[in-house]
Amino acid sequence: MQGISHELYDKLARLAASEGVELVAAEVTGSTRRPVVRLVLDRPEGGVSLADCERVSRQASVLLDAYDPLPGPFTLEVTSPGLDRKLYDQRDFDRFAGRAVRVRMRPSWQGNRLVTGILIGRQHGAICLQVGSNETVELPEGEVFETRLDPFPKENRRHQRGRNKP
Repeated sequence: MQGISHELYDKLARLAASEGVELVAAEVTGSTRRPVVRLVLDRPEGGVSLADCERVSRQASVLLDAYDPLPGPFTLEVTSPGLDRKLYDQRDFDRFAGRAVRVRMRPSWQGNRLVTGILIGRQHGAICLQVGSNETVELPEGEVFETRLDPFPKENRRHQRGRNKP
């Protein structure tokens, strides 16, 4: 399946910026018969509103219709990154250093397919996490499927369950 060209991505990013939000990602997902163009928006000082998504959606729809990035019809989805946002680029890894993350590894990875810890950063082709109290792991980027924020790290989940018990 085709993706979004750099030229179109730049136009979409400028469009989002004109509405006061940042284009975090533009992805083509779904099947070849029913592709979805997903635009992920954020605002560094806070989240995006439904109104932000609606404004960008209306303008992006016109731009995408004119640009025609995919053969045939597609669905446009404009969304916020959510609590468990995916980390896409170096800016994200820098911005969220010190936060809890979940890293899903590719099937070829020989170790645990899900690694959780505190993000140290992304450097020298690896994602670095602190796991446990003092252990640091480096996960090769080529083996990483995706990295997402973990809004409810295991310690917090355990604490909240215990707190809610009678």
